Amino acid sequence: MIEYELIRSKRRTVSITIKPDGSVIVRAPLLASTRRINEFVESKADWINKNIKKVLENPAPRPQEFSPEEKKRLVKQARILITQRVDYYAPIIGVSYNRIAIKDTKTRWGSCSKDGNLNFSFRLVLEPLEILDYVVVHELCHRIHMNHSKKFWAEVARIIPDYKERRKRLNRK
Repeated sequence: MIEYELIRSKRRTVSITIKPDGSVIVRAPLLASTRRINEFVESKADWINKNIKKVLENPAPRPQEFSPEEKKRLVKQARILITQRVDYYAPIIGVSYNRIAIKDTKTRWGSCSKDGNLNFSFRLVLEPLEILDYVVVHELCHRIHMNHSKKFWAEVARIIPDYKERRKRLNRK
């Protein structure tokens, strides 16, 4: 039996997250039965154990800290560069967006809301342009598919054929 912390919320699916300390978080719909959740977790036991081992053997680097002045400069730089890249790729993908926000996120490079709001970590400005472009395209493709289905990845591949390599490089950070 795998031990985990259960978080219920207004969602449709069950998800599993391995935290940097190796603990397991399971997020589930409010009305999902405990039995269904336990069966799901047990069905993913091999994946969970493999990823716990990976996390504990390769601890994630701590996010770089910045002085307030450095952070302000990087946020400004990120806003300009990311807006340029979003404005370049949006018409190629054939999507629109609502607004762009530059945030101080430490565990997420970007996100896209169902309302078309795009959020990006200011830390992207410290990455090579091909990595930044991958994140921008990834989030813009969510304007077509709000999931990580085969259709979503096909759309990403249409714009960035080597996205798998870029994604690997990003995930090593």
